[in-house]
Amino acid sequence: MTLLPLFPLPNVVLFPGALLPLHIFEPRYRAMTADALERDRRLGMVLLQPGWETDYDGRPPIFPVGCSGVIVYSTELEDGRYNIVLRGLDRFRVVNEDHGRPYRRAEIEVMPDRPLDDDERAELADLRATLATLLGSAYVEPLPSMPDAELVHTLAQTLDFEPIEKQALLERENLSLRARSLVELIEMKKLMATMPPSLPRQRH
Repeated sequence: MTLLPLFPLPNVVLFPGALLPLHIFEPRYRAMTADALERDRRLGMVLLQPGWETDYDGRPPIFPVGCSGVIVYSTELEDGRYNIVLRGLDRFRVVNEDHGRPYRRAEIEVMPDRPLDDDERAELADLRATLATLLGSAYVEPLPSMPDAELVHTLAQTLDFEPIEKQALLERENLSLRARSLVELIEMKKLMATMPPSLPRQRH
């Protein structure tokens, strides 16, 4: 059985195909990175659940769905820290954790996207057009040339969403649902940006 090293963070969610630069400085994660580089260069990014602050140095609870990634670039600094870049591979579910190393490892179950039917493919095409309209000229040019999955996952990775919102996107069961939720999030952010700030409460 191959155990996937887990890299749990409170503010990072990785998506398949997306690139993620990381700076590795904690001793346990330096060891994790060194081990991964000697093996298959794979890590599993998982999001820490709320309340992680009380046990960060231990093994606080994580969301069970994460995304594996392969280290496509790495450099080791003189003091043992690493700068790496991960490219997302597959969504997975943690089945069982192993506690035999200073860092976390897990037996995982890969979660491939459910294939799209004809209606979902048509909806995805409409959602691409909606994304181009919502995001404006800065994003319009590269959109037509990007494959559907690369487009949706790159936007989910790079846009300014809360980690828990990104986690919800990652957990959607196929690309069409992920794209629909992405559009809804962008629309909600735009709506909130147009709302006047709340008036301060009067003290009596």
